[in-house]
Amino acid sequence: MNLYATKKSAAEGMLDLALFLANITHMKTVIEQGAGFRYYIAVLTLISFSLVLQIVAGVLIIIIGRRNLNSPPLQNRLDYLNNVTTVIVFITTSLNFFISTFGMTRTGHFPWLMIRIH
Repeated sequence: MNLYATKKSAAEGMLDLALFLANITHMKTVIEQGAGFRYYIAVLTLISFSLVLQIVAGVLIIIIGRRNLNSPPLQNRLDYLNNVTTVIVFITTSLNFFISTFGMTRTGHFPWLMIRIH
């Protein structure tokens, strides 16, 4: 059971890191577009909040992964932390949905994608 929890926490941590790096890249792109971008403040705020939540989730994942799941006194606390982490990851995923929705602009780098085939 403890090995499963450790592997699950490690996998969740790697996915959180990938999402964190994607958000950093997205933030860089929005900053490069400048304040003239229609949703500039909204997207930067959402990305910043998402990054903070990801850092909190990462810390919780590390805490959960390093504790002994087989210790009866810790099981309730670890279960609670696991539930909190799951809620934080869900909120982060929802935020990233809105970030992607508001942050999409045409760059013109791939004009062949816009060609309609009849």
